[in-house]
Amino acid sequence: MINNLQSTTTLSNGVKMPWFGLGVFKVEEGPELVNAVKAAIKHGYRSIDTAAIYGNEEGVGQGIRESGIAREDLFVTSKVWNADLGYESTLAAYQTSLEKLGVEYLDLYLIHWPVAGKYKEAWRALETLYKEGRVRAIGVSNFQVHHLEDLLKDAEIKPMVNQVEYHPLLTQNEVQTFCRENGIQMEAWSPLMQGQLLDNEVLAGIAAKYNKSVAQIILRWDLQNGVVTIPKSTKEHRIIENSQVFDFELTQEDMYQINELNKNHRVGPDPDNFDF
Repeated sequence: MINNLQSTTTLSNGVKMPWFGLGVFKVEEGPELVNAVKAAIKHGYRSIDTAAIYGNEEGVGQGIRESGIAREDLFVTSKVWNADLGYESTLAAYQTSLEKLGVEYLDLYLIHWPVAGKYKEAWRALETLYKEGRVRAIGVSNFQVHHLEDLLKDAEIKPMVNQVEYHPLLTQNEVQTFCRENGIQMEAWSPLMQGQLLDNEVLAGIAAKYNKSVAQIILRWDLQNGVVTIPKSTKEHRIIENSQVFDFELTQEDMYQINELNKNHRVGPDPDNFDF
């Protein structure tokens, strides 16, 4: 039952991952970042998601240390960047992320983008890290079904998570079905579509019915669809508000209405057509 901020989903390897976390994409190093991490933890968040390319792992680590909570009570995710995809380079990138964060292990390490011809060697490195007990779970990000099928041809270990752009205008049904059928937990980045959905009439109507914000409706929809979600915010009141989604439940009709908003519309890059 997903009924509070510490509620977890059990990944395919038995590791428990919180359904809800804090994302820090585009939050620069500095006091704002450190304070956001501390505020989230203070108000019950136990999952923090960062990435090497965000350039803010040191601030995330500082926020974790200053929060005063035990490391084993947190779930920390980072990602290997495209320039480091390769066997040895991915192993080195992992070590760099640990040092910047100031932690001895990550709970989840992801391949950030499916760079053609590179992600299989990187996956082999993640499998090594996992087998050696240096990371608790491994996964991918922005992988479409064909990328997952290709990876699984040679993988010894299946990805435990696939983190993708996911919101009411991009429901990724094929990816979601594939992940469900293969025991891969789907996770949403940009769940609020970078704020572009907050004046959507359908969502506003549902929000009024529950006396909730549009953001809360979307995040609740994520959870009821079985998708882990990591909304980004640096403002304490918004961090609190985002997490207040455990005291109501959307009806099947609400869920249907929100699902019907899908337009396969991305705000981020297309995983089948990017050049970085």
